[in-house]
Amino acid sequence: MDTGVLQVRVNRKQFSYAFEADGKVLTSCNLRNLGLIRWDRQPSTMFGEANYLTEKYQPYMMNELSLSVGECVYGLGERFTAFVKNGQTVDTWNEDGGTVSQIAYKSIPFYMTNKGYGVFVDCTDQVSFEVASEKVEYVGFSVPGEKMKYVFFYGPSPKEILKLYTAMLGRPALPPAWSFGLWLSTSFTTNYDEETTSSFINGMFERDIPMRVFHFDCFWMKAFHWCDFEWDKDCFPDIKGTIQRYHDKGLKICVWINSYIAQGTPFFKEGAEKGYLLKRADGKGVWQTDNWQAGMGLVDFTNPDAVKWYTDKLRTLLDAGVDCFKTDFGERIPVNVVYHDGSDPHAMHNYYTFLYNRAVFQLLKEEKGEREAVLFARSATAGSQQFPVHWGGDCFANYPSMAETIRGGLSFAMSGFSFWSHDISGFESTATPDLYKRWAAFGLLSSHSRLHGSGSYRVPWLFDEEACDVVVHFSKLKCTLMPYLYAKAIEAHEEGTPMMRPMVFEYRNDPAVAYLDSQYMLGDALLVAPILREDSVCQYYLPKGVWTHLLSGEARRGGCWQEDTYDYFSLPLYVKENTLLAVGRENHKPDYDYENQMDLRLYQLQDGAEAVCRVPDVDGHIVNVIRAKRTGRTIELTSEKPMPLMKLTLYMGTEKTEYTIERGKQHVHTEIK
Repeated sequence: MDTGVLQVRVNRKQFSYAFEADGKVLTSCNLRNLGLIRWDRQPSTMFGEANYLTEKYQPYMMNELSLSVGECVYGLGERFTAFVKNGQTVDTWNEDGGTVSQIAYKSIPFYMTNKGYGVFVDCTDQVSFEVASEKVEYVGFSVPGEKMKYVFFYGPSPKEILKLYTAMLGRPALPPAWSFGLWLSTSFTTNYDEETTSSFINGMFERDIPMRVFHFDCFWMKAFHWCDFEWDKDCFPDIKGTIQRYHDKGLKICVWINSYIAQGTPFFKEGAEKGYLLKRADGKGVWQTDNWQAGMGLVDFTNPDAVKWYTDKLRTLLDAGVDCFKTDFGERIPVNVVYHDGSDPHAMHNYYTFLYNRAVFQLLKEEKGEREAVLFARSATAGSQQFPVHWGGDCFANYPSMAETIRGGLSFAMSGFSFWSHDISGFESTATPDLYKRWAAFGLLSSHSRLHGSGSYRVPWLFDEEACDVVVHFSKLKCTLMPYLYAKAIEAHEEGTPMMRPMVFEYRNDPAVAYLDSQYMLGDALLVAPILREDSVCQYYLPKGVWTHLLSGEARRGGCWQEDTYDYFSLPLYVKENTLLAVGRENHKPDYDYENQMDLRLYQLQDGAEAVCRVPDVDGHIVNVIRAKRTGRTIELTSEKPMPLMKLTLYMGTEKTEYTIERGKQHVHTEIK
């Protein structure tokens, strides 16, 4: 078989096959790497006196694909284990387990390697991967049943692999520009009322912190009424008025929801009577569990009437002024149940979250519009990238957990997901002021940024006053980077590329980055290395080329490791050479007129090179493309449409030179001094 780029060569005599490209074998499967495995329920059936073929057994299909020496495997979902998956056994079975173990909220049966290809196992049931663990030279994967389907993608670049993968599984929707601003939460199990939330909001604005979204978690409903979607009127007697007052301050409103329905509510009774909840496999009514709250049931999203019933309840919240939802949970899905449409409950365990988040996301699209729909989701499966944003779940307030969180985000990025967030300073327990400030820098240099915790509040003044200054600093920095960031978000929406990119995604031919899991590229032009030590020291790697620190303007030549000490208002944040960066002049909100409120910075343009800047608007369109080309000491700037009045700053070597571009210009020439 030949696609023109990728060939599959089958040897019928030896029952083997190989994937080839550019005249080279990428990977292969031989006779002993493919088979049917039977797991016998009674060991005695393996003895000769038993009728081996008639005994009950569970069949599995197994396949192994070869790995070459030095080949690294990435992806398989948001996993907080080692970034390179070689040596690991991975089961794609979603669980609620935090960030400190091998289980995951977001299991994706897709991996790619640094040899230029990706593999998607098309199975919503549990897929077991043995990644160079049992056999160092193979990736093995097995699925229940007597058939297996997987899809092979050839890039060879990670970008091309994800472009092909998301073309099949679905590209991410484009989140609204306002969602890239700072989110503040009430935290999870904290008690609060309108006085509390208003004091937080006023405190943020009094300290000049550019917050854009306020989130109500958990206790906007009465305790153990999760989820009847009824506001606690003792705490919020006039919720429409409250939300309107918060809207008047320029805030968007998010509320916490899930698909578990508390048995002591009229909503549960209605759902049970109408058949909208999952049923027990033994036929004895609604399936219930005490794992979270007593007797709760789960919405059956395979029932169209149940979907309408559930989303109609959410629609009343939107009518009251809510702008978006945090779709929590979705991992603890039982298998001893019956679905309305007869779906296999094992195959539904992971797929449930897709149906749950799709239902909520489609409601937001219908009510708010396609460019306004956004979630904050914890669980995911293959295809869930269509419903952003996802966050990393329950991390601890310490540096090792911050490092775990970065690994999870990098692994998630290599699994086809573009927009990702995490709980700044950790979810469990309470961070030290030092950790809070370091994590704030990392969080505000992620695609989406949220202050959220478990049993304690996360407003910065509860840590120290300098924490407020740090959050102000990086929040404003992110707002100024929005012309660049939103252009990258549009690229993610159009091509399936992640915003947060592992170093190997951009520099796959550099052997130094194959295992690098403590820094990342934000888009293709910015390098970020969060500080993960109390002594303020950061060791990081700059690939070949000339890199310029975004904040200080210092230029360094890459191709080697660096070590520096940073205060709380900085970190390794470098712009790669040949970058034309659009920087906004607005630093109090993420959504503004980028085209008319930006300046340009041209970084280390090499002779003969070209740099391209795509200028977005807040509606998700590219409204202009500006190019810079260098010939000798001459730089030519060309715009597809007349440019507004703006400043152009050239960074060449250690020199920094500023120019003014007059309004209406489309062509500008300048000489390097």
